[in-house]
Amino acid sequence: MSQALIIVDIQNDYFSNGKMELVNPDKAAANAAKVIDWFRQNNKDNIFHVQHIAGSPELGFFLPNTKGAEIHETVLPLEHENIIVKHFPNSFLKTDLERKLKEKGVTNVMVVGMMTHMCIDATVRAAVDLGYETTLIEDACATRDMTYEGKVVPADQVHYAFVSALESMYAKVISTENFLKQNR
Repeated sequence: MSQALIIVDIQNDYFSNGKMELVNPDKAAANAAKVIDWFRQNNKDNIFHVQHIAGSPELGFFLPNTKGAEIHETVLPLEHENIIVKHFPNSFLKTDLERKLKEKGVTNVMVVGMMTHMCIDATVRAAVDLGYETTLIEDACATRDMTYEGKVVPADQVHYAFVSALESMYAKVISTENFLKQNR
């Protein structure tokens, strides 16, 4: 079984003073960095950084050639690591991610990143639909408060609603600590 790590959209606009600030992005990025470190020591050729670049200015964040669209310093790619640029929530849609995973014989993917309710959900579901055994490292992900018809849903409830839905039928869901313990 060949494993790969997919790091989705851990970019500056999601952090303090960014254009789409999330709740606790620093904690999620720190956990993602621990997973990246494990991969760098154990599976360095199968690290894929996914960077969202807005396809149109209406998105309002991740605008091309801005500091906000840059990958956050906590998880900066090393020179030999793969960078996949995407324009949609699903990291596989109109990118070469699937081709690169297949070239490396990857059958199992680990997913970390941002936002749980959007790009993480879309990427995890797509990975499973494409036949990958998929693990979501949930505390290496972050999201934000959401509103619907004047009702505010706090970020932790948004996060756990999506994580529990993914775990129920799609992916294995674990914490950073448990991932590291299982892979000592």
